[in-house]
Amino acid sequence: MNVAEAVGTTLAELGADHVFGVVGSGNFHVTNALIAAGARFTATRHEAGAATAADAYARVSGRAAVVTVHQGCGLTNAMTGVAEAAKSRTPMLVLAAEATAPRSNFRVDQAALAVAVGAATLRVRSAATAVEDAAHAWHLAVTERRTVVLNLPLDVQAAPAVPAAPPGSPADDRPAASDSAAEAVATLLASAARPVFIAGRGAVDAGAELSALASACGALLATSAAAKGLFAGDPWNLDVSGGFATPVAAALIADADVVVAWGSSLNMWTTRHGALIGPTARVVQIDLEESALAAHHRVDIGIVGDAAATARAVLAALPSSSSAASAASAGYRRPEVRSRLVHEGRWRDVPYRDESDDTHIDPRTLTIGLDDILPADRLVAVDSGNFMGYPSMFLGVPDQRAFCFTQAFQSIGLGLASALGAALAAPDRLPVAACGDGGFLMAIAELETIRRLALGMLIVVYNDSAYGAEVHHFGPHGHPLSTVVFPETDLAAIVRGYGCEAVTVRHPSDLAPVAQWAAGPRNVPMLIDAKVTATRPSWWLEEAFRGH
Repeated sequence: MNVAEAVGTTLAELGADHVFGVVGSGNFHVTNALIAAGARFTATRHEAGAATAADAYARVSGRAAVVTVHQGCGLTNAMTGVAEAAKSRTPMLVLAAEATAPRSNFRVDQAALAVAVGAATLRVRSAATAVEDAAHAWHLAVTERRTVVLNLPLDVQAAPAVPAAPPGSPADDRPAASDSAAEAVATLLASAARPVFIAGRGAVDAGAELSALASACGALLATSAAAKGLFAGDPWNLDVSGGFATPVAAALIADADVVVAWGSSLNMWTTRHGALIGPTARVVQIDLEESALAAHHRVDIGIVGDAAATARAVLAALPSSSSAASAASAGYRRPEVRSRLVHEGRWRDVPYRDESDDTHIDPRTLTIGLDDILPADRLVAVDSGNFMGYPSMFLGVPDQRAFCFTQAFQSIGLGLASALGAALAAPDRLPVAACGDGGFLMAIAELETIRRLALGMLIVVYNDSAYGAEVHHFGPHGHPLSTVVFPETDLAAIVRGYGCEAVTVRHPSDLAPVAQWAAGPRNVPMLIDAKVTATRPSWWLEEAFRGH
């Protein structure tokens, strides 16, 4: 056994059960060793697709994923997906072959590339340390929720392995809130009249604990976009806070007297540049990292601690019979609030003027139609662009593992590969990829992967024949738009060449074939080339451009 084989075997034994990648000479042996040791390998058509699919697989499955790439160009091809994962704190291990010969045309500073996008970087140092180095990289990715690039020098890979047992798993040392901190939050919630919880990506495994605490103190429940679905089905669920918030959710959050952020950074997206949280509201933030506290928004109480453990501690510290607790026992959960949520709580309940015309469909009408047609047990992966709010707001999801929002880097072109990774993580759910025409064409190589794997995926392309965000941002100021507007493209014809089913949608009645496909057996992917109206700018991207 050589070092490459020892690394692959070690990682599989530690729990690396799904690997994505494009195999070249430098990562051939480590990839085959992973497969021989029991890992499943998905060959994508581009390294960016591999990294993005692995990111989505980890988000949906809750387990770390592995990417394997060739030296130099293999890693540079993957870097956008690696950057997205690193910014999202996705537990992901990137195995990157590394050319160390000074004059190799593949040689680049791979460690510097990783650091530049926020990933951790390690190297297999020698045959004697290979097993230890691989285990260290895996444990760093898993226990600290980090994206880790493990460089595999070609000369070290080829050396005979030195037998060694991988070190045991490190202890779970996530920080816990102190008793005094838990009591301070409990006291604040006991006297709150209008408390709101906002849960982010760092609290996706704490739904039960947060729901129990919210029930005890009368808090309404909201999430960041990345944690959408965490409180699905709860009658006091506001859904997403921020740019995607319904008018009633935005009003209720703005009127809160206490806002508690659980694993949420309270960034400009979640707070609408701070405007969504009232100036007199008391703000509490709980996060595993001290550096995250008050990084984006003022905080009255900042606690370093695990979301689930802290919620349990605060619940235990709530006064059970004090007059303050009795007076505030209903909190925000009043009949009039419940009535508003019943009648106005979903975006489809908000009246709008349908702007469809003879040849284009209003994207809101399109998405509401899909929400009615598709099975409820679905997962939705959303690309970036002017369209992205429509699937995020109008397509319901059953839980937080059913919404894949790869938007931390705000790159277009990630949606198709995100849906691929998500589909492999949750094979019993209907995967829906929501893309713009620009992002879809940028990533179309992975359509072959999706078809090859016979994934019953629905791909919805909101096709406005443009990079719509730029059209709406620069057009009103009279700037020329020829660089961001394109001739109409028959995407349905293109994807039929890949062996997929397809339909062009200009009217709601055109969705009939989608209903037939959704009914089963769904043994090939289907694409909707939706010719959407292009007159309406998205208010959520106004927030984005304000952040530039």
